[in-house]
Amino acid sequence: MRTRHKSNSTGENGFTLMEVLVASVVLLVGMVAVAQLVPISLTINSGNRTGSTALVIEQRMLEQMLDQPLTATTCPVLACPDAQAGTWSLGDSAVPRTVVGNAVTQVNNSPAIDFSGGQVPSYFATVLDTQDPYGASYDVRWAVVTYVNGAHITGKRFLISARQVGGQGYSLPITLDATVEK
Repeated sequence: MRTRHKSNSTGENGFTLMEVLVASVVLLVGMVAVAQLVPISLTINSGNRTGSTALVIEQRMLEQMLDQPLTATTCPVLACPDAQAGTWSLGDSAVPRTVVGNAVTQVNNSPAIDFSGGQVPSYFATVLDTQDPYGASYDVRWAVVTYVNGAHITGKRFLISARQVGGQGYSLPITLDATVEK
């Protein structure tokens, strides 16, 4: 004799408790992974903003220096508004083909201002970032090489670099290298 077993199924389908738990764990792992990317992206964004600001400051100051006559040894506030107080030194023709100002080092086969030493008077400036809500300031340093032919100045090479003072993390200063000749 055959016995028929009646199924307890009512035709409704659903998830078992185990499937819900596995799906929850997968979702949680994905959310934790994405949440860990947020601080990393904020750090990268902050570093990019710092580098961009330093570059803009350097470009503005370099333009003011390059606008001076080759014979100028200083750049007063009237000619270089970013000098704020005092004057900037623009090299010394008495020591041609010699780096004057802050020390220069090689980084990846390119000249760069060496920030490991102290600031050289008249060859540095501290610039406040007025756009930064926390009032970040930048240490800007430069060096100049003067080229002469006899008693005449024929050109100047400017190396200028900036880095944020007391910033979070560490980023290499960006160095601009420009030469102006007659």
